[in-house]
Amino acid sequence: MREVAVAVYPGTFDPLTLGHLDVIQRSAALFDRLVVGVAVNIEKKALFPAQERVRLIHDAVAHLPNVTVGCIEGLLVDYVRHQGARAIVRGLRAMSDFENELQMAAMNRKLDGTIETVFLAASETTTFISSRLVKEIARMGGDVTPFVPANVIAQLTERMQSQE
Repeated sequence: MREVAVAVYPGTFDPLTLGHLDVIQRSAALFDRLVVGVAVNIEKKALFPAQERVRLIHDAVAHLPNVTVGCIEGLLVDYVRHQGARAIVRGLRAMSDFENELQMAAMNRKLDGTIETVFLAASETTTFISSRLVKEIARMGGDVTPFVPANVIAQLTERMQSQE
């Protein structure tokens, strides 16, 4: 019997962008089960609390039956093991992403040699999208419609207006 291929796609997803969603959809087609892991980065001040990011992602991926969403607490490799996964999925937009991602992949492999990191190149239609830029556009009252899923637009607009 074939082993079920499970992967974890970790990130802060603050907010979820169409670039993230593209990686999720493509990863869901590659693996039997994909877990989107919302990371809490104490070095970053998040716009959305972790549980709200989980809910926004869950709503955006409801059409993908093999995708689940959870919150990562602690080491990524521990979370990956707990999910029964053997792969970490990472999206790459540019060479600048690659250096940092390669370093993280090497560290994760050192922590657990059974876990592989799989890199997916960003689609040409999303390569320029970043959560940081989306937040900046929203902060300045710009239209974020081309960059985030529909369910994120209202929440992002509301959050920015409440910070004014």
